[in-house]
Amino acid sequence: MRIVLLGAPGSGKGTQAKKLMAEKNIPQVSTGDMLREAVAAGTRFGLKARSVMDAGNLVPDEVVLGIISERLAQPDAEEGFILDGFPRTTQQAMDLEELLDEMGTPLDTAVLMDVDFDILLKRLTGRRTCSVTGKLLNVYFSSQEELDACTDAGGELMQREDDTEETIGNRLDVYRENTEPLIDFYKSRGRLVTIGAEGTIDEVYQRLLSSLSE
Repeated sequence: MRIVLLGAPGSGKGTQAKKLMAEKNIPQVSTGDMLREAVAAGTRFGLKARSVMDAGNLVPDEVVLGIISERLAQPDAEEGFILDGFPRTTQQAMDLEELLDEMGTPLDTAVLMDVDFDILLKRLTGRRTCSVTGKLLNVYFSSQEELDACTDAGGELMQREDDTEETIGNRLDVYRENTEPLIDFYKSRGRLVTIGAEGTIDEVYQRLLSSLSE
């Protein structure tokens, strides 16, 4: 099972990838995690990434692809992988396709997690962390009982600085401009499946499993 998870910030990609990873025993390959691991391990491409990052520049696609190739060559990826956070652009998707074909591990499916824009905004702008328990809550979707439990314990519902409506609106605009074209790319390859990513985590997960078994 070799899949790419697509979806806007707040669509639940990371949550669903972790569930799928645990059940299918395949790794979730996150770009950020890979970069950190490759730099820490001092791999060939990790060293290249470190020199770029130390200079304050963005890591170029060819280095990221090199790190992906190193990661997918590890034994735990033999049965498959879940790519999360890459590709983000059509060019990256084409480069990734070429790399995976060279490795003999072509992609099976690209799963688009589809969520209404208004719900995405509420999921992201409504996120709060209880200052006492550390529990993640949402002022729109958590029950009043859960919210009260935090404040009754003397806690505050803390919002991250980057969870303001303006910041999140910008992130969603960037997603639409750069990443949404991937939908057409994978559709043209006959590899796109779309699932509704609204509802409970378990409901979405069952839809994900069904889409992958078709």
